[in-house]
Amino acid sequence: MDDQKEPLRKITTTLALKNEEIQNFICCLKQSLENLEVNCNRVQEDLEGEFSSLYKALDELKEGMITRIKQERASRTYELQNQLSACTKALESSEELLELTNQTLCSSDTDGFDKAAKDIKDSVTMAPAFRLSLKAKASDNMSHLMVDFTQERAMLLAIKFLPVPATPEIHVSECQVCDNTVSVVWSLPEPDTKIEHYILEHRRTNHDGPPRAREDYPWMVEEGIRQTEYTLTGLRFDTRFMTFRVKACNKAVAGEFSEPVNLETQAFVFKLDSGSAHQNLRVEDLSVEWDSSGGKVQEIRKDKNRTSSPMNSPARSAMMSPKRAPSARVSRDRFTAESYTVLGDTVIDAGQQYWEVRFDKESKAFAVGVALRTLGRFDQLGKSSASWCLHLNNWLQQSFTAKHNNKARTLDCPIPDRIGVYCNYEEGTLSFYNSRNKQLIHTFRTKFPQPVVPAFMVWNGSFSVQTGLQVPSVVQCGQKRNSDASSSNASLT
Repeated sequence: MDDQKEPLRKITTTLALKNEEIQNFICCLKQSLENLEVNCNRVQEDLEGEFSSLYKALDELKEGMITRIKQERASRTYELQNQLSACTKALESSEELLELTNQTLCSSDTDGFDKAAKDIKDSVTMAPAFRLSLKAKASDNMSHLMVDFTQERAMLLAIKFLPVPATPEIHVSECQVCDNTVSVVWSLPEPDTKIEHYILEHRRTNHDGPPRAREDYPWMVEEGIRQTEYTLTGLRFDTRFMTFRVKACNKAVAGEFSEPVNLETQAFVFKLDSGSAHQNLRVEDLSVEWDSSGGKVQEIRKDKNRTSSPMNSPARSAMMSPKRAPSARVSRDRFTAESYTVLGDTVIDAGQQYWEVRFDKESKAFAVGVALRTLGRFDQLGKSSASWCLHLNNWLQQSFTAKHNNKARTLDCPIPDRIGVYCNYEEGTLSFYNSRNKQLIHTFRTKFPQPVVPAFMVWNGSFSVQTGLQVPSVVQCGQKRNSDASSSNASLT
């Protein structure tokens, strides 16, 4: 019976996955239909707007040219009318003088003839008719204001829809993921000089393969990219992958998005296990603050909230190794006495992991390192064989030491306010760095007897942890160069 059920269960699982795939595709089709309607209306409105703008430009051009013709006509009319008026007056004066001349010639008065002849001669000399220019001051030719729209008409008739930019392709082999930055590289099938910029979208996901209809994280948009590559910096990798897609845009239209690609972004992610925290430590997400009034009230609060702990979140359980395991410390098994300690909730049992911690250098005491999950509830970090740490002491006299198994080595270096912790489980390496300049502070070399977890201690102070970090490349290179360096101390391993 059981042998028959197992194949049926596999078939059921296959059918369920196929049904989910079809449902996602149906959702995509419905969304495409809605988008099609919206996009068609949008491009039609844009087209009408462009033609309205063109009509307006032509109307403005027409009004300007008509105004120019009217101004030219008014100017020439004024010149010709003035010249016509002057010529008319000159002609009238000349006709009067001609009539006077004829009368004088016909007169029989010889005594007055000489005087009349002299007057007529003087009048002719001063007559306006002889001072006139008989050339028109303005031409009646208006051919210089004629237009020929043959070329423009051909250009208008050649108007077509602007070609949609081709779809880019992301080159996964050229993309890089390191130091919590992602560099994405893409290209077009053919060069296109009309491309003005690119739009890159990315989102976090825990699923490999094509994007699902319903994702936990939204698309983030990077606009105005002028080159065919882009680098995202300052990321926190708290999911297994990041999905990328890119599209090209010219001055009027955007092309289709490229096929989405998933780039693996695994890094060390953990929470602080509040169930392990000393009662005087107030734990909120990845921050811890000393609370001298901690006690029963805080204990009750933690018990009430334990069901909604990040450890029990389905989203967190989807993360791959390092393994996140339920804490063995709850209620009465939490750290107590002077062991002001809190552990991380994620087991390190393989690979290379890195995280950073920022702490208050004025704390009376602070420690950071790793510990076995079997660390005793009264044990202080570094004072047993189950923990390795850097320890800052500001009580009475300041000291900065590396501690393990109740042995300490004084560290002769400036005390940073931010420490990076590197753990290579297989090689048994635990290194501490000044996270600002990545200078090595100290390295433990040992063989971990069992999986370890991040461990922290603070007294009269505070600290915060940053997770989701990859091992910095400078740290990896330094580990290779200094695998046999003197920073290791056999007496502390």
